[in-house]
Amino acid sequence: MPALRRASARRLAVTLAALTAVGSTVLAAPSVQAAPRATHSTARSVEGCPPDHALVARLDKAIESVMKETGTPGVTVGLTLPGRGDYVRSFGVADKATGMPMWPGLYLRIGSETKTFTATAVLELVDQGLVKLDSPIAAYLHGIPNGRHITVRQLLEMRSGLFPYTADTDFDKALFTDPYRQWTPQELLAYAFRHHPTAPGVKFQYSNTNYVVLGLLVEKLGRMPLADFVRERILEPSHLDHTFFPFGAEFRKPHAHGYTDQTLTGAVADSTKWNPSAAWAAGAMISDLRDMRLWAKDVATGTLLSPATQAERVKFIPAGFPGAGYGLGLFETNGWRGHNGSIPGYESATVYLPQEHATLVVLLNTDILHNGAEPSTLFANAITKIATPGHVYDLPATG
Repeated sequence: MPALRRASARRLAVTLAALTAVGSTVLAAPSVQAAPRATHSTARSVEGCPPDHALVARLDKAIESVMKETGTPGVTVGLTLPGRGDYVRSFGVADKATGMPMWPGLYLRIGSETKTFTATAVLELVDQGLVKLDSPIAAYLHGIPNGRHITVRQLLEMRSGLFPYTADTDFDKALFTDPYRQWTPQELLAYAFRHHPTAPGVKFQYSNTNYVVLGLLVEKLGRMPLADFVRERILEPSHLDHTFFPFGAEFRKPHAHGYTDQTLTGAVADSTKWNPSAAWAAGAMISDLRDMRLWAKDVATGTLLSPATQAERVKFIPAGFPGAGYGLGLFETNGWRGHNGSIPGYESATVYLPQEHATLVVLLNTDILHNGAEPSTLFANAITKIATPGHVYDLPATG
């Protein structure tokens, strides 16, 4: 699901790695560290056994086919199938200018997967008794249009009726005129609040506005900046040592370069240094394959939450097409639970399949749509058709 997408194109979809030549791959199993890089100690690992050669060959072929079809510069895939092994591969390049290859240890922007962290922060406040899901947001924050009638739950599940600020044409122009600009949450919400909200609870509408409001809620009741709350209450307990919430455009090294056509002219640009503060609580975070493989299970099973609160999280409501639903900062598509992300230059998908205890993470360095489809969806769809044919990841574009 896009954290940012040009309103003029409105290509909003519910969308939810080794040093070698372009297009070739090296299997990195059992460890996800396939190239030199500073590491941090962790209490857990995502190690497993190598998958069978026939499965590797089929997955390689499918991924390479989608790369060619979509023109994706580089992609990293981590697939865990208990009893069948781990598949960890990188394809293509992380930097088109230098030819640096993609590999599993690179940092990438994860876009709307940030929403899973913001939602988890809110739900931790619920467990503390500081927030009630069905209380109006006006009980906690002032100045939200229709705030007396919009509940915290409706914000989390995208049924608030608040206008998506990314759909405001003035915001669209401002963002892509100066993609390096530092934004405040209040500046983002100003674009949304100039539009009349629709009735809350009536329909699903994917909107970053909801999560910017929720970020402010966490800051007020958590009594610290959102980035600090996420680090102390989520990243550290989950041992996500390679995940962080940037203030502005800072980007840890080594990282992949990102490529987008979301420019004023439509020309493809290197968006690596663009400022993700325009997505803030809805899409600004950065991570890598290792951490996302750990987070996939944690967020889908509620490791950090009480069983009662996790049960509320996974009450999925229809999200506009068959086989998919949206919960509290979490989606489900044909059994797979998690989220995906899209921000100029990068896309991702991080999901967990409870029925098979399987994990899939896809990280790529472009957000350029292919025939209206998110490339992350095309990769995940092709992979799951082979790996879990009874549970195929499918999040078609909705507009």
